[in-house]
Amino acid sequence: MEQEVLKQFDLSEGVAVITGAGGALCGTLARALGQVGVKVAVLDLDEEKAGQTAQAIIEQGGEARAFACNVLREDELQACYNSIKSLWGEPSYLINGAGGNDPRGTTTNEFFSHADVSDPSITSFFDLDFDGFQFVFSLNFLGTFLPTKVFAKGMVDQGKGAVINISSMSALTPLTKVSAYSAAKAAVANFTRWMAVHFSQTGVRVNALAPGFFMTEQLRFLHIDQETGEYTPRAKRVLAHTPMSRYGEPEELIGTVVYLLSDASRFVTGAVIPIDGGFSSYSI
Repeated sequence: MEQEVLKQFDLSEGVAVITGAGGALCGTLARALGQVGVKVAVLDLDEEKAGQTAQAIIEQGGEARAFACNVLREDELQACYNSIKSLWGEPSYLINGAGGNDPRGTTTNEFFSHADVSDPSITSFFDLDFDGFQFVFSLNFLGTFLPTKVFAKGMVDQGKGAVINISSMSALTPLTKVSAYSAAKAAVANFTRWMAVHFSQTGVRVNALAPGFFMTEQLRFLHIDQETGEYTPRAKRVLAHTPMSRYGEPEELIGTVVYLLSDASRFVTGAVIPIDGGFSSYSI
């Protein structure tokens, strides 16, 4: 019985495509999948970072290949797909991890004040840069749509496969200031559910993670005062609103990802799963 249960989580011999895998979160996921026998295509805009992740997988005894790829360029995605298919066959899994924020899509203050309009040092809603807002939305949403369009086709043709999108707990309750990012991640959550229904009779499942605050290097720079080493005021508010009173670690995404990719979740599709220490559930 024990072996039958564990077999449900077996991902070995699968082929995974992971975008944004040069980063902390998806890099961790890529290395974890490599350790359990998955062949990992590491896609990232930064070729050097993609190569570092792939090399780490290989050094751990896994099989991986790095690909420099812009997720907003369908031709580049298609070229990656062709190379991956020639190397290992059709991808079994897709993790859409490419994304991020940009200051041009972010307001300075949480609440609008008429005084902000006349202060050149403050970015109010009315000062948001269209190109910056569009970039953030495109990177997070279209950067999920296009890879799914390219890599899920083979899964549908084979009648099996799993897609995991990376949304955010900000999709459920929008964070202040980061309007473009929150809107894009909400779109990713909605798109996840739409795709889950659309592919529901093909054998391909589509789910999403909604991570909370994870202590990556980027977050460390924003949430820890570089001079004192103390938490910033915003960081203290984040922790106060997180029932578990701490930040997440990238490794804490692995279990949910293995579950969602494996046959253990074969009746799970359209789910957007918060992994946030209770942040999205907490009220006062």
